[in-house]
Amino acid sequence: MNLPESNTKSEKNILRANGLVRVYGGVRALDGLDLEIERDKIHCIIGPNGAGKSTFFKMLMGIEKPTSGKVIFNGKDVTRLPTYARARLGMAIKFQAMQVFQELSVYQNLFIPLRRHYKPRDISAQAKSLLNQLHLEGTEEVTVGDLSHGQQQWLAIGMSLAAEPTLLLLDEPTAGMSQDETRLTSSIIQKLNHDGVTVVVIEHDMEFIRNLNSTTSVLHYGQLFAQGTFSEIEQNDEVRRIYMGTL
Repeated sequence: MNLPESNTKSEKNILRANGLVRVYGGVRALDGLDLEIERDKIHCIIGPNGAGKSTFFKMLMGIEKPTSGKVIFNGKDVTRLPTYARARLGMAIKFQAMQVFQELSVYQNLFIPLRRHYKPRDISAQAKSLLNQLHLEGTEEVTVGDLSHGQQQWLAIGMSLAAEPTLLLLDEPTAGMSQDETRLTSSIIQKLNHDGVTVVVIEHDMEFIRNLNSTTSVLHYGQLFAQGTFSEIEQNDEVRRIYMGTL
C-alpha cells in the first residue's frame, strides 16, 4: 500500500473532519460533523452521553469507517486508510478501557510497543524516558496489576506514545482517578503538548477540562453544537441546557 506523503507544518490544522456521517441501522451516531483540530494545541471534546464522541474517535483512527464524509490528517485524505497506516503517519489513541497487560511488569508493557520502533539497545532508555514523563519513575519491575488505577492509565498513555505520535487522542483519560491523579494527568498532557504533541481529549470531568484551558468543542446528536474557550462554553446557556446544569 502506498501511504500518503507526510506533510510539513505549513497547514494550521493538523486534523479536519469534513461532513462525517456514521449510521448504525436507523441511528445517526454522527450527523454531518465538521470539526478542525489546530496543530500543536490541546483540544477538548465534551458532550452528553450518546453525542457521538467515541464514534468520532473511532472514525479518526480508522477503527470504523464513516458512512460518508472525510478525515484529513496533515492535509492528506486518510478516510480509507487502515488503523496501522494512520499510526505510521503519526496518529495514536488511548481508549477509555485500558489496554495494558495486568500480569506483566511495567517495563514489559512498554517493551511490547517500543520494540516495533526502536533497536533493542535503545528500548531501555526510551522506556525510562517515558516513565519519567508519566510520573512512573522506579516502577519498571512492578507488576501492572499492583499499580493504582491512575498509574495504569498513565502507563496506557505511555504505550500510545511509543511511536512518538504527532497527534494523540485520549478518551476519558481521568476516568476513575483520584483528584491528585487527575491534577497530575493535566500536567502530563500539558507537558506533552509543550513538547510538540497535539492532544485531543474526550472527557466528562469539567474541572479537568477547565484546568486544561483549551479550545473546547461540544458535540450533540452527532453534530458540532458549540465551540470556544472553556469559559465561553461554560457560560453558554444552550450548552448548560443540554448538560442539564452540570457545567
